[in-house]
Amino acid sequence: MQFHRSAHAGSLRPTAANKILDMGADPAIISLAAGNPAPEAYPIAAVQDITRRILEEEPLEALQYSVPQGDPSLRRAVTDWMRSRYGCGREFDDCVIVSGAQQGGDLTARILCDPGDIVLCEEPTFLGCLDAFRAAGARLRGVPMQEDGIDVDALEAALREGGPIRFLYTIPNFQNPTGITMSMEKRRRVYELAVQYDILILEDNPYGDLRFRGEALPPIKSLDETGHVIYMGSFSKILAPGVRTGYVLAHRDLIAQYTALKSACDVHSNILAQKICYRFLTEQDMDAHLAGLAAVYRRKSTLMLDAFDRCFDSRVTRTEPDGGLFVWCTLPEGCDSQPFAASAAEAGVLVVPGAGFMTDPETISRSFRLNYSTPSDEAILRGMEILGRLTHSL
Repeated sequence: MQFHRSAHAGSLRPTAANKILDMGADPAIISLAAGNPAPEAYPIAAVQDITRRILEEEPLEALQYSVPQGDPSLRRAVTDWMRSRYGCGREFDDCVIVSGAQQGGDLTARILCDPGDIVLCEEPTFLGCLDAFRAAGARLRGVPMQEDGIDVDALEAALREGGPIRFLYTIPNFQNPTGITMSMEKRRRVYELAVQYDILILEDNPYGDLRFRGEALPPIKSLDETGHVIYMGSFSKILAPGVRTGYVLAHRDLIAQYTALKSACDVHSNILAQKICYRFLTEQDMDAHLAGLAAVYRRKSTLMLDAFDRCFDSRVTRTEPDGGLFVWCTLPEGCDSQPFAASAAEAGVLVVPGAGFMTDPETISRSFRLNYSTPSDEAILRGMEILGRLTHSL
């Protein structure tokens, strides 16, 4: 039977990156391609205790329908957390709870974009949001990355070029896939350009609390005095991705639209999960918890980077993240990471080729993404040895 698909849905195709990520379910494969938190980072005992107490103390509230904007207690806790920790939130701001930051990106594009409107994206960037923007009918325009974040001169050139540009999508901290952190100078400049050209910034910060080296930088949202910044946060990397709970902090007029569209999509995010997130955020020693996560990722990143330096051909370069979950590797001139990733898969190791992170997935990319959070130490060492041998045959 032939099924009709909308033009937006029909534009989405599984990329090589999607197929490689699917292969990671095979236990015989060493996957350095995932993006999950480290198994030892999950606060399982705390979540078990919190869940038990919720179901004893407020079972009906946790299992009943609730309001689309999200549990009021969690929204207040998130707002307080953002203000006290990051200096974010003004009188004009409000918050909505979403089913992970991925839904936040999807709702943003559907609220702001008509078919054919333009979304500026760091290039490369998170493939999940690229797909969400495409599904909304947006045209994607890439802006190159540099060692200290987005190329602000190229960004200004893209803004001067004009067109119906609705927002800039950026991951300033430990960016997915590059691991790069945007400098403070560039954060200020990005905000200035947004105000000057009157476009919105969608600031995605799922990894910001996973810093294990250097001084933390404030979000772009902390500079926002005009309502030009939409901030997305998530509990996926600091608690558990399975709770599928994130939040959007933005001007109250925008939040009203998020709430209305969310009601039409899924009524509201999971209430039990929201209550778990609320109690975790307000009852746990978050500084101690985040310090524990930093220790885990510092050790695992060092293990991978040392193995890279020991095993890989010197013509292959890499980033050195100060936090987050990813390392971005670049093959020598003339190489394509897709056949390299295919050869790695045949040898039993998965990496994510760079093309899937581009605004045009048909782009030839010399780069590929590695993840150090999910695999075991043994898998990291063995996988890097195998990849290293492959780089010497390029």
